Amino acid sequence: MKIERIQTATRMSRIVKHNGTVYLCGQVCADAEQGITEQTQTMLDKVELLLNEAGSSKEHMLSATIYVKSMDYFADMNAVWDAWVPAGHAPARACVEAKMARDALLVEISVVAAIK
Repeated sequence: MKIERIQTATRMSRIVKHNGTVYLCGQVCADAEQGITEQTQTMLDKVELLLNEAGSSKEHMLSATIYVKSMDYFADMNAVWDAWVPAGHAPARACVEAKMARDALLVEISVVAAIK
């Protein structure tokens, strides 16, 4: 079975496609100086662009793992998430508190989706 890697660098590929499934690398916000609401929204905007590039969509998400710097951000992050996920298409999801790669980052997500 063919494995297709898109936007590949030394350390990782941003998209990997295999057997009808899309795997996205972890996505963070566009501007880490913003608050949790803006960081979450721009992170999800990036996910949507990558899913579209891979031939998928947010309606085809299978699972999402969300990492938040502190559970103090959980409610605000969820408000953005809930508005972004299409009704009836919520993926299996986990959300954990985690130390971020950079101190200013508040949230990161990893997504697996089916190809349309």
